[in-house]
Amino acid sequence: MNPKSSKLQHQEQQQTTEQQVAQHQPGLEFASVEEMLRYDAAQAVPPPTIEARLKNSLAGEPKPPRSWWDRLFARQSPEP
Repeated sequence: MNPKSSKLQHQEQQQTTEQQVAQHQPGLEFASVEEMLRYDAAQAVPPPTIEARLKNSLAGEPKPPRSWWDRLFARQSPEP
């Protein structure tokens, strides 16, 4: 068998398989852009070097101040 025709046949078979998979997967609908981005972020795996740099960068950020309602309703120790 000619190697070129074998390669072409393999590519056509792969394209057909991809089309069949795409037809069987229903489209996703999102209520907001943020929901879509969260879904996409859950599906994507960052490269290890970028993940490590991001963790180091976030570790250096200061913690946000507690919200007023969290401070108001926080359990306080009883006075002796």
